[in-house]
Amino acid sequence: MNVAVVAFGGNALMDFSGKSSYADQLAKAEKMCGEISSLFDMGYQVVITHGNGPQVGNLLMQQESLADIIPPMPLHVCDAMTQGQIGYMIEQTLRNMFTKNGIKKPIVSLVTQVVVSENDPAFKNPTKFVGPFFKKGEIEELQKERGWEIREDSGRGWRRVVPSPKPIDIVEREEIGEMIRKNFVVISCGGGGIPVLRDKKGKLKGVAAVIDKDFAAERLASLIGAEMLLLVTSVNQVSIFYGTPKQKNLSRMTLKEAKHYLAEGHFPPGSMGPKIEAAIKFLDSGGKRTIITSLEGIDAALKGEGGTEITHD
Repeated sequence: MNVAVVAFGGNALMDFSGKSSYADQLAKAEKMCGEISSLFDMGYQVVITHGNGPQVGNLLMQQESLADIIPPMPLHVCDAMTQGQIGYMIEQTLRNMFTKNGIKKPIVSLVTQVVVSENDPAFKNPTKFVGPFFKKGEIEELQKERGWEIREDSGRGWRRVVPSPKPIDIVEREEIGEMIRKNFVVISCGGGGIPVLRDKKGKLKGVAAVIDKDFAAERLASLIGAEMLLLVTSVNQVSIFYGTPKQKNLSRMTLKEAKHYLAEGHFPPGSMGPKIEAAIKFLDSGGKRTIITSLEGIDAALKGEGGTEITHD
């Protein structure tokens, strides 16, 4: 059984302005699902994960706008809410696509918890901006009342920052594996998953953090023994010397080359870095190949005619 984990960014469904309507997002979900149809034709068992940055950002702003009237929900609860929102759109879109094409295949969208470590260095250095902008005069009160850490975001205003710890385990991994064995298409780990801490007795507790979706996709793919990790981004191929006269697009990389280019600084932390790190970890954990490409480039990449494929040799 060949399993492929497909990871879409939250911006695959909503533009960077965050102003896409539900109808706009649904139209993008239809395009997104249509682009991965060849995976089903190739006989893959498909697991889908996705980002939620724009969606959870909007939800946090909605929560804050009525905070004086209705108590706002914690960040980890907002993660769960947007997992359900996006999972619903993707699941419904896939069901309609299967019905139209006469495909009988079960689908499930699973609200997923992802375990992180309380000792992760990220908790001592939160860097991920979330939610709305605040005025400088509001900072002291928010820090005092909410216990938030707030920093200036690129000169645009003041925003809350939260940790971005690395994922360790997926609480529902056994359930995901069982559904895959029963031929389900599974939608899980949305937005990097709901970050939770697990104590020595196994008790779970949500934590205010954001898990990088690429790292969560790698953990998911590795834990369920996937053969392929497909990371969908905004560019067709990975490049070295990006933005310089020496820029070179790569159709293939070996694991050794990927580690070398990463060490040389070709893939910055805020852009391609997490995807290359996720690809490396997936291959080191037993995966066979990672493909990085754009939404429109998926079909060509799967045929070996586009994208960037990273393999052991």
